[in-house]
Amino acid sequence: FVSTQPADMRRSFDGLAMMAREGMRQDPLSGHLFVFFNRRGDRVKILFWDHDGFAIFYKRPEAGTFQTLRTSNDPEGIEIEYGQLAKLLNGVDLNTGRRRRRYHHIA
Repeated sequence: FVSTQPADMRRSFDGLAMMAREGMRQDPLSGHLFVFFNRRGDRVKILFWDHDGFAIFYKRPEAGTFQTLRTSNDPEGIEIEYGQLAKLLNGVDLNTGRRRRRYHHIA
């Protein structure tokens, strides 16, 4: 589930779980992944329940931004598939299929 509302990246386990529960109206203990982007789209946190506690994945690309999913039809959150999430995290625009600007390390 992807939050369509920007998240304050200072939020941690409890704050993100509250956003999943109250904002997206989902059970944060369900085992689903809950994806939160900041307002600028250059940070993402993913909250998930790992059988005995919460875990957070946090990513900040060195250059570029993530495509944020903001819609008027789903004011709090939308459900996406794993493949779509993988594309988002790798900088692919879900609408066009084109790769967004990213940092490339030259070795």
